[in-house]
Amino acid sequence: MNRQMAGYIQDNFTEIISSWQELMKNEKNERSFQVMPTDLMNQTSKEFADLMVSNLLESHQAYENRLNDFAEKVVRLGWSMTFVTKAITHFSEVVFDGMERAGIINEKNFRAFSKEFTNWINPIRDSTIDTYSKTWERTVSLQKIALQELSASLIPVFDKVSVMPLVGTIDTERAKLIMENLLEGVVKHRAEVVLLDITGVPVVDTMVAHHIIQAADAVRLVGAKCMLVGIRPEIAQTIVTLGINLNEFTTTSTLQRGVEQALAWTNRKIVEVDEQ
Repeated sequence: MNRQMAGYIQDNFTEIISSWQELMKNEKNERSFQVMPTDLMNQTSKEFADLMVSNLLESHQAYENRLNDFAEKVVRLGWSMTFVTKAITHFSEVVFDGMERAGIINEKNFRAFSKEFTNWINPIRDSTIDTYSKTWERTVSLQKIALQELSASLIPVFDKVSVMPLVGTIDTERAKLIMENLLEGVVKHRAEVVLLDITGVPVVDTMVAHHIIQAADAVRLVGAKCMLVGIRPEIAQTIVTLGINLNEFTTTSTLQRGVEQALAWTNRKIVEVDEQ
């Protein structure tokens, strides 16, 4: 029966994909197909149909390779796991209904084909969910690592003056990375003043403040000064409400003012030059 099912799909490939796409477009609360360019939607649909057929005809290893490639693609496209499982269900429904209309499935073999479809779809659904979950976790992990590396680097802006922009939530793991990059950067760039820019940090609570204070203390131990910049009004209010002591910090509301103060500490200043 597997070959009979695969043969029907291959002989009616275009019609099956078209019917399946209509079902997917009509899924409530799912806009993956509605916003996807037509060419990309058609290509992805073909790859999905090929994956479904491969489970009927190809070896387990060949199917697993296709599945891994497809899972990576749909994760990049932003398909939810719910959308993927609905795609599998709708595809099997389209094929079953089509085979029934064509007379391939009838009263005599209905039970046998129903069991065969169940044996076909359930393993696909289970393996797809498992692969999708692993791919998603790996993708999120890689993105998190990339974000940590990009958002915790010390950038020299002037001689002896460097800036570290902090972006996103600061947890213990990120705080450790910030500390390491900060100290390495101070030594590497021979910085005398470091500006910690928290403009991109959404929330500053007691734990975040503790990590920032530790970073500033570490900077002072290697002979540099540390300034906290980018303190928005709501952040200032939170710091006061929580009773966080930042008295040992020089703080400014913007990076620009921080740079001006840093230059003053290193006996320099920004001057305007009249154009001749």
